[in-house]
Amino acid sequence: MKHDGYNEFRQRGRFDFPIEFHHVDQHHPRFYMPYHWHMEYEIDLIVQGSLTLTLNESQVHAEAGDIIFIRDGVVHGGHPDSADTIYDCIVFDMKKMLAGSHTFQAQIEDVLKHITLINKHISAATPDITPLMQQLFRSMKAGSPGYELVVTGLLYAFLGFIFQHGLYHEAAALALREHRRKRITQLKQIFQLIDSRYQQPLSLADLAQAANLSPNYFCRFFQKLTHHSPIDYLNRYRIEMACLKLAHTNDSITEIALSCGFNDVSYFIKLFHRYKETSPRKYKQLMKESK
Repeated sequence: MKHDGYNEFRQRGRFDFPIEFHHVDQHHPRFYMPYHWHMEYEIDLIVQGSLTLTLNESQVHAEAGDIIFIRDGVVHGGHPDSADTIYDCIVFDMKKMLAGSHTFQAQIEDVLKHITLINKHISAATPDITPLMQQLFRSMKAGSPGYELVVTGLLYAFLGFIFQHGLYHEAAALALREHRRKRITQLKQIFQLIDSRYQQPLSLADLAQAANLSPNYFCRFFQKLTHHSPIDYLNRYRIEMACLKLAHTNDSITEIALSCGFNDVSYFIKLFHRYKETSPRKYKQLMKESK
């Protein structure tokens, strides 16, 4: 069972080709995307349905064919808007993959330094974007001989497309960036606490203390940034961890409930059905059949 935590410091793909591909549908254990961050860039392509993600302090709603671009260090998470939603994503180290050409070095360095910010949401209505991105994801998924050259070339083409069509903007003033950075740091501290202690009892006071905020202010702060109450999000996260264990272990329902911070198994089953619209037992069977 793989669990990378909120702060995903790990090797993506191969050392000489640092990129990985994920296909996410309702059978994926992390169909609902818990909040997390990593130091690589991410591109999500909505294949079917729609997806709503929060990226730091802004929310993005993307429909089929749309692209979501997530830069390094951004806290992101959210949920598909229906059970039939499907999306593909690639996570890659831009510096290792694309910062080797002197011809484009200045433009890529501005992206890496967050001087130039690529738009978070790129609509499928943008001319010529759909076939470019479909080819990128198709090549990554197939992994045919020579696909590394094709994928690298298409990532360069993607950046060229961004600059050609003006799908970027300049970073905000330094003072505003510092204020935002402080809030995001507080949010990351909360997520790190949940990730490390979700198996144990956690109160609202515990979560507020991690952000160094009063409980009342913390609730408003957390709700504004994540669109969930702190306790609702904690329960959702515990259910997602339960999904991973249901998919990848032979532990009993009771063992999984207790290991994910639920002391009452009937309450665990009730919450699981609320968030997943099925029972833990049926979910476990579905995951077994989909392998």
